[in-house]
Amino acid sequence: MASDWLGSLVSLNCGPTLGVYQGEVSSVDQSSQTISLRQPFHNGVKCPVPEVTFSAIDIQELKILDIRSFNARAASSAAVKGSTVPVAVPKGDPRSVEKLNSPQQCSKSYGERHLDALGQPKGFRRRHNSWSSTSRGANQATPKKNGVKNGQMKNRDDECFGDGMDDGLDTDFDFEGNLALFDKAAVFSEIDTTERRNGARSRGTPQDQTPTRYRHDENILEGKPIVYRQITVPQSGHKEYCTDSGLVVPSISYELHKRLLSAAERYGLTLERRLEMTGVCASQMTLTLLGGPNRFTPKNLHQRPTVALLCGPHVQGAQGISCGRHLANHEVEVILFLPNFVKMLDAVTSELTLFNKTGGKQVSGIKDLPDTPVDLIINCLDCHENTFLMDQPWYRAAADWANQNRAPVLSLDPPVSGQGHAVEAKWSLSLCLPLPLAEGAGRVYLCDIGVPRQVFQEVGIKYHSPFGCKFVIPLHSA
Repeated sequence: MASDWLGSLVSLNCGPTLGVYQGEVSSVDQSSQTISLRQPFHNGVKCPVPEVTFSAIDIQELKILDIRSFNARAASSAAVKGSTVPVAVPKGDPRSVEKLNSPQQCSKSYGERHLDALGQPKGFRRRHNSWSSTSRGANQATPKKNGVKNGQMKNRDDECFGDGMDDGLDTDFDFEGNLALFDKAAVFSEIDTTERRNGARSRGTPQDQTPTRYRHDENILEGKPIVYRQITVPQSGHKEYCTDSGLVVPSISYELHKRLLSAAERYGLTLERRLEMTGVCASQMTLTLLGGPNRFTPKNLHQRPTVALLCGPHVQGAQGISCGRHLANHEVEVILFLPNFVKMLDAVTSELTLFNKTGGKQVSGIKDLPDTPVDLIINCLDCHENTFLMDQPWYRAAADWANQNRAPVLSLDPPVSGQGHAVEAKWSLSLCLPLPLAEGAGRVYLCDIGVPRQVFQEVGIKYHSPFGCKFVIPLHSA
């Protein structure tokens, strides 16, 4: 039985200390439990000795390799060295010896000789696991110089980079055959069935169904349907707006707006407190329009923005002065235009006293306003009740200067449509609930001045705050 293994090509794994050996079995001694390999390779490098003997206790794993791969390698090594080495070939094919010993066969690469020996066509594609000079085709071989030295270098490359094992991997993986065994329709059908059973949306399901994945800030619990009309007013038919989130914000008449503020004042939301809230909200919006954090940095102190405030002797003018005070405290160069009047409201006088402590500039004539465009104009000339002010010379002069300055205009608490707007505004800021403004008011914003919900209910308004986490929100025409 031991003689049956003679001439076989085997691989012996002797552990991490001795390493891996490959070679042809030359002898097997059952009594001493030893095996000898002829022309051995140690860890991919040819051994300097012609034969190595191993004990059974040193062998951890023994693999039987294809004998024909080793015979082909021996034939290739013999062709390079130019010497005659007896090579064993498979029985039943006497022509193999002639092919391996012929000059034509020796000039071929190892891959071509091996394919010829197996009777396969040259077009058959073969894979190799290691980078070896023997696995290159004739057209891919690196040009070499003539001489004995180059032949010795080639043998050294074969011994260094060839592991002596991939030559036995003659059978390629049949991709087409295995792909034909894969039933794609059945697999996808099983996936769809599993997704439907788990409640997940499968392929081809309409997009309007419940999504399977949610954002990190999205509520995953099923809640009540969203009600977008959360504010209702007693008089319907006025202009309506909507927020960025889709909430409907109806406009109210000036009479209802005045009743709302009067009710809030009875509960302690005095005019002074409303002026302060309006000034803070208007200044925050103004700072954002001027550039926000990109503009107001320590590196831009030499480029302070300039804002012109056009105010009249009324509550809207006092709101503008309050806004100018907060802007001046935030390093904005404020120029306040307020004509000289014999008597003004106490709220205007109080706000003017505070503004003069900020270092802002106050002028009473149009000639003292800048000739060059400013960064922003805040219009507080208009009043909800005293429309006769539009006929005053100072009002017309201030409106003409604003229209000729070419600076964008923010209108603070503008009057309802129908009264006319002498100054074309790009933005308008309304309080509590918007009034039905004209198209000349520009884009409408809404600010929260702190009116409680029950005060809205007292005047017949069902109110839920549309502001969310902000005090100033943009409105869009519904």
